[in-house]
Amino acid sequence: MSMHKTNSEHGLAWVTGASSGIGRALALRLVRDGYSVVVTSRNHDKLVALQQEAAADGRIIVLDGDVTDPQDMERVLASIEYDHGDLSLAVFNAGVTIPVRGDDLHRDAFERSFAVNVNGVVNCLLPAVAHMKARGQGHIAIVSGAAGYGGLPGNAAYGATKAALINLAESLKLDLDRIGIRLQLINPGPVDTTGSPRLGFARSDMISANEAAQHVVEGLKSKHFEVSFPKRSITMAKLSRLLPYAAYFALVDRLTRQGATPPMATSTRTSTKERPHQAV
Repeated sequence: MSMHKTNSEHGLAWVTGASSGIGRALALRLVRDGYSVVVTSRNHDKLVALQQEAAADGRIIVLDGDVTDPQDMERVLASIEYDHGDLSLAVFNAGVTIPVRGDDLHRDAFERSFAVNVNGVVNCLLPAVAHMKARGQGHIAIVSGAAGYGGLPGNAAYGATKAALINLAESLKLDLDRIGIRLQLINPGPVDTTGSPRLGFARSDMISANEAAQHVVEGLKSKHFEVSFPKRSITMAKLSRLLPYAAYFALVDRLTRQGATPPMATSTRTSTKERPHQAV
């Protein structure tokens, strides 16, 4: 091992998708809580700006990487092990939101969504689990989202990836428990990550990225498997899934025709351009 191991109070954390939104806010919160934090994304300049912002509070380590490239994530984990020490906490947050409608389907939207949101988590998960298994301990959080609770117009790609992550985490939990790795599932509802209005959500139903990061930090300290927020939107989303399909589709149809978006939906725009996910 290199001599450059972290000596922070809580150890070393790794946050993917840390250049903006919840990931960025979470990295800053973890630094203030005493972690050294490795941050990863494809946007080097934003990571360096984050590193500079956190300099007074603690240590942020910039390791650029593309979560869709498994060899790149193996490289990042190897760098963490060799240069910075044992990984205590990994939060897999990177993702994209690409609106998809049934009357205008595009293969690229599905392929890109699954490449980043699902395969991107798997590409990080494999080396992280191998590292933590060797130590017999570790803590991993997978950021999914309330969009995975049920299907909605415009969410065919994004919602499917989030449903996949929920199932993946549920399926892995007991196996990882048995080898000393704690696994949690983070399911945010509507989060305002840019400050601009979001179609379908009243401002009172949304929380900021900083508020979301606070919920995540509190959840990571809890014993809960699922960490979901904000409470009102999550409760409504889960209750809607208890309805028979006929009632569920009638409710969604009424809300979407009225211009309101059900609470499990992400914040969507009329643009079909890819953007970093927000209500991850």
